[in-house]
Amino acid sequence: MSTKKKQSKKSTKKNSTKAKTKKQKQFNLVAFLKDERVRVSAGIFLISFAILLALSFTSYIFTWKADQSKLDISTFQLFKDPSIQVENWIGKLGAILSNGFIHNGFGLASVAFILIFLVLGFKLLKVKLLPFRKTLFISLISMIWFSVFLGFVFSDRLFFLGGAHGYFLAEWLNALLGKAGTLIILLISFFALIVFSFKNALKIIKGWIFTAKNLKLDQLKEEDQALETEEQTNEETENPTEGKELEIQDTENSPAVEISLSEKTEDPEDLPENEISLDSNPVNTTETEEETPEEKANLDFEYEKAAEDEKSPEGEIKVNTDGDYDPKLDLSFYKMPTLDLLEDHVNEVPEVSEADLKENSDKIIKTLKDYKIEISKISATIGPTVTLYEIVPAPGVRISKIKNLEDDIALSLAALGIRIIAPIPGKGTIGIEVPNKHPEIVSMRDVLTSKKFQETDYELPVVIGRKINNEPLIFNLAKMPHLLMAGATGQGKSVGLNAIITSLLYKKHPSQLKFVMVDPKKIELSFYSKLERHFLAKLPEEEDPIITDTQKVIYTLNSLTKEMDMRYDLLKKAGARNLKEYNKKYIKRKLNPEKGHHYLPYIVVVIDEFADLIQTAGKEIEGPIARLAQLARAIGIHLIIATQRPSTNVITGTIKANFPARISFRVSSSIDSRTILDSTGANQLIGRGDMLLNDGQNLVRAQCAFVDTPEIEEITDYIANQQGYPSALLLPEPDSDEGDGAKVLAADEKLDDLFDEAARLVVRHQQGSTSLIQRKLAIGYNRAGRIIDQLEASGIVGPFEGSKARKVLYPDEYSLEQYLNTLHEN
Repeated sequence: MSTKKKQSKKSTKKNSTKAKTKKQKQFNLVAFLKDERVRVSAGIFLISFAILLALSFTSYIFTWKADQSKLDISTFQLFKDPSIQVENWIGKLGAILSNGFIHNGFGLASVAFILIFLVLGFKLLKVKLLPFRKTLFISLISMIWFSVFLGFVFSDRLFFLGGAHGYFLAEWLNALLGKAGTLIILLISFFALIVFSFKNALKIIKGWIFTAKNLKLDQLKEEDQALETEEQTNEETENPTEGKELEIQDTENSPAVEISLSEKTEDPEDLPENEISLDSNPVNTTETEEETPEEKANLDFEYEKAAEDEKSPEGEIKVNTDGDYDPKLDLSFYKMPTLDLLEDHVNEVPEVSEADLKENSDKIIKTLKDYKIEISKISATIGPTVTLYEIVPAPGVRISKIKNLEDDIALSLAALGIRIIAPIPGKGTIGIEVPNKHPEIVSMRDVLTSKKFQETDYELPVVIGRKINNEPLIFNLAKMPHLLMAGATGQGKSVGLNAIITSLLYKKHPSQLKFVMVDPKKIELSFYSKLERHFLAKLPEEEDPIITDTQKVIYTLNSLTKEMDMRYDLLKKAGARNLKEYNKKYIKRKLNPEKGHHYLPYIVVVIDEFADLIQTAGKEIEGPIARLAQLARAIGIHLIIATQRPSTNVITGTIKANFPARISFRVSSSIDSRTILDSTGANQLIGRGDMLLNDGQNLVRAQCAFVDTPEIEEITDYIANQQGYPSALLLPEPDSDEGDGAKVLAADEKLDDLFDEAARLVVRHQQGSTSLIQRKLAIGYNRAGRIIDQLEASGIVGPFEGSKARKVLYPDEYSLEQYLNTLHEN
């Protein structure tokens, strides 16, 4: 028996090792396909293949007769026999490709393949030539239509124009519908193709129809006015005195008639828009009054469209006539990300039916009756994730009795978990939130296009999802002023961070907003590194704009506290109470740049996985975060902290006291829910983006908007491909005593062992920077800070100058060596 067991163990080990090797091979294949070198190579190959197709197709038009007979043999024989010569510019390969695509395929319409390969190739090289999906759809549909059309028109004369596809399909349609019917189908399908391919096609066609109609109306008016003028002249000839009185009467009482008559002497097509509108309101014609509304509506539409095109505040360089400073002029051609970069995630789940609502409401009523609780009214509101049932209890019923029946109601409804709101703030009702059987997906594109978000005037507007009543959940980060997010692994926390960042990218110009991103896991926020020259801020001399090292997080937070103090000094000099007032004064040119004043952008600090930082650094992280949270609101620095472990040793009392606004996704226990929200409820969420927002006053349930990783890449690529600043916004270098609280040494103290090497380094680079010494000499920040202070005390570098690097006082290494020799001799 023991031998059999040993054999079975060996076989299971072999099977497990085989499974592991298979997984490793699969993983290596995926990594190979995702390799940037593979992507670039594939892009270059597709572009080259498109050029090769273009040359072979062009040659085929002139050489198809000479090469057609040579293509009747097998492809293998054609390649094998060197005596067979073809006329195609690309040789035998070009002849075979062009014959396959054009003669045996879609005819001349096969040029659509060239466009598809070009767009896909440039997309792989991260150069956006055209939107790929839209180009693919329009190209394929157009190729099919033109192939059939050319096959229908030229089938008897030039077969290759429509190709085999167009010829046989046209023949089939002719046999089915006749030539007249086929022509009608082709025309109707062409009109449908134009309308579906171009969004403004219907508007343009309507504009043409209205223009033609208006021209006919103008001609009729001219004929009527000419007849009236003739009759008036005849009357004046017969009765000269009466004619003069009539002329005076028209001049005094009907000036609009005279204006319209004078304008009608010109060609209606040459009239400016304002003159046409004058003519569209005649006083004395009944016929024109009936036609005025259509004409006027058409003119108003054209005017509004022109106003939108002329507006574009971020796309043009404009001269400020009022003399105000425009911070957007540095990147005047910057364009906001377009909505077509986001996917419209279609919900294929069935909606909540009336039968389900009735069934659930009956179960709620029955459960309450079993415990002798009467209600007078019940209503339901269907949301994307949960349905809210509002009940009005009968007089004399205690709310606590209903609140205690939470588990019993969940049992009767067989729901994942319900939440009772007793009472609903601002209403005289009790709410019972019941999860839907099939939760919907709220796409980011859907909430961004909402009218409420488009028309908001918040300083830092964020739309994060939809509430139970399907209204978009919008808040102003500048008023919160900081946000704490928590949730178990895989419940939507990272998607929530992406939704917040995406909202701000779609609303703010790079001159108005900067991000400081901290990502200890190194993967969640890495996509945003492409925005370095547009929306990111970092320490001087740092290569990676996304901070992943814990020690560098400490320097960055200390740098932000220094930036905060510098901003408060500027606000004090300017006599402003907050960042909004300060920037308003600067824009109105009431502050002098020569005195150090400059436009201050908002800074949003995003920290993912806060628990890891607290575990590794502790008080060094908590201290500057608490100071920023207490003071940084007025000067436009706002914090967003996320963690997947909302325990009391991570979210301490100091942190909670300074973060009144909190978002919680699903957590594992009611204790975690109380830690993050100060109340239960987060443990009863159903996951996948279901969230609770506590803004300091109310607790709101919502479904977080979903934005996928490919969408983030599209947005960042769109912004990164535009003109940006020379570098990221450089934060001030923190003081050397902010790491361990020890101030610098005097000049007569013992110099560090790396003092000479550090001196040569700063002179060689002509830049006195603590981070430079730290990186090049591979030492800690505290030691690098002490060395830079010794260099200052020794007269090698100058004093600290805010965000700028210290000045190096020695021009070359030769003069430095002389000084070092003198220094060591003494």
